[in-house]
Amino acid sequence: MASYRRETDSLGEVEIPGDALYGAQTQRAINNFPISGQRMPHTFIRALLIAKLAAARANARLSLLDQTIADSINDAIDQLLQDEKLMQHFPVDIYQTGSGTSTNMNANEVIAHIANRTSIQKVDPNDHVNCSQSSNDIIPTTIHLAAATELEIALIPALSYLASVTRNKAESLSGQIKTGRTHLMDAVPVSMEQTVSAWADQLEMNIVQ
Repeated sequence: MASYRRETDSLGEVEIPGDALYGAQTQRAINNFPISGQRMPHTFIRALLIAKLAAARANARLSLLDQTIADSINDAIDQLLQDEKLMQHFPVDIYQTGSGTSTNMNANEVIAHIANRTSIQKVDPNDHVNCSQSSNDIIPTTIHLAAATELEIALIPALSYLASVTRNKAESLSGQIKTGRTHLMDAVPVSMEQTVSAWADQLEMNIVQ
């Protein structure tokens, strides 16, 4: 039988799975938004953690966070970024509050929970992990980071592969001639190689741009 623990926030008491790294606000979001069963993509969560890491470092430099607390936050985020299994602790549905507050608080709670395992000072998810941020700051920033990451590691390699395959296919069609058409009339015949090469050119030009 699964074990549970009880946590209390300003809205009262809530029951949370005993092994969960998140807290009451995340559990309330799970309860309030059981919509699609789809979680935020791992790329998005990783981008959010990187943004939180940058915020902690900036806050420490500005003396808004004690350096010890900032270091604990940094160490916790490093653990999350290195261990893919910990992504299970970000369970909030993608269809939630419009500003992404639930995912923001989910991250704050998980980071604080891990940080407090070793920190000599208490790390608070709101006052420390979320210091100088709001959901309307951190979520749009995360969207940009995630999009840039996906462009670099997914879209551009995929387009490069497609352009390469298209170019190879064009070369294999050099002997195939097709009827040219313009304004609904026959025109100068072109080879299939010319047509398919133009597609490859378009793909390569879009990658560069």
